[in-house]
Amino acid sequence: MATDVTPQSELDKLGPLQTAASVLTGDLRHALLDELLGAAEAARDAAAAAADHPAEAVHSYRKSLRRARAVLSMVSLALPKRERQAVKKALQDARRSVSAIRDHAVAPDALATAELADDTRATAQLVLAQAAAAQPGTHEIVRRLQDGAVRAVAQVEALEASLPRVLELSTIVRGIRDVYAGARDARRRGRKHGDPREFHRWRRRTKELVYQLQLLGRWAGERTAAIHDIFDDVGDDLSDGVDLIMLGDFVATYGHGIATAQLAALEAAIADHGEHAMTAARRASKGVFARSPKRFARKLERAVRRDIEPAT
Repeated sequence: MATDVTPQSELDKLGPLQTAASVLTGDLRHALLDELLGAAEAARDAAAAAADHPAEAVHSYRKSLRRARAVLSMVSLALPKRERQAVKKALQDARRSVSAIRDHAVAPDALATAELADDTRATAQLVLAQAAAAQPGTHEIVRRLQDGAVRAVAQVEALEASLPRVLELSTIVRGIRDVYAGARDARRRGRKHGDPREFHRWRRRTKELVYQLQLLGRWAGERTAAIHDIFDDVGDDLSDGVDLIMLGDFVATYGHGIATAQLAALEAAIADHGEHAMTAARRASKGVFARSPKRFARKLERAVRRDIEPAT
């Protein structure tokens, strides 16, 4: 039946996630594959813990798949197009399969911390009550996480089989540059058009960029790590705005049957808070995305080469 949980044995029998990359100590290819392995293992661990702590498991699972997506973007230019698209789609589908569950987990806390008038907060409680009735049960959450974890594990083997034995640093930097360019463009378009979807996209690409710079900084050294620190703060500033965007969609989805005026007041309050959060995030990031993608890539590659030069 469609609601059957994927047997835990299907995950357990895969054993420790190991690949031929384990013998390539110290090189960049190994560092990237090791990160992908860690992300897949984290997704599998989250699935195993979902029955006892579903909300925390969903958060850990989505975070691990974001890490896997970040690694894929770093090496995408070294992969055949068909393989790159297949792995990207598999990771994307695995993450999106629990997006609604994530919204159910985050919405109560996001509404609790929002500044709302008493009557508007009462409307928020009605929305939460209606949403709770439609929330997937623990059994369904476990099933989705386990299915997604199996898919994530499969991508490790697929990516390693297609990845060249030698990776050029310039290829990795170009992959990171493209993510930076995506974040920069989304920030600019969101500011110009006030589109919440672009703000959300800006945050996704920025989080991905932060993971990439964190990994590269661990491999290379302190100069590269310093670049990571600049963007890490921006990623944190974007979270509040994204949660409020999610709340707006959440209320629209589960506010059926509530008086139009009450619902409109709640939606207006959330939209107002969201606009303030997005404006604050744009101000806090002023200058961070000032460099063109080309100049950013030059700065990054120069930092990496200066970090690794003594060792070579």
